[in-house]
Amino acid sequence: MSLKGFHIVFVTICTLLCVFLALWAFALAPERTAMTMAYGIVGICGLVLMPVYGVYFYRKIVSNHF
Repeated sequence: MSLKGFHIVFVTICTLLCVFLALWAFALAPERTAMTMAYGIVGICGLVLMPVYGVYFYRKIVSNHF
């Protein structure tokens, strides 16, 4: 696997981990504290920003490939 391919896989895994973090913080946490809410907000930010970065990176490597 090339470094570019690994990068795409890594961004995908990070996005899935952000989904889990947000889900845990807002639905599965045993108690709601300020810290769990902060984790949830970080998870949602990652959930929005990681795919945006992934698309940007993918377009960059596709346009540089040809």
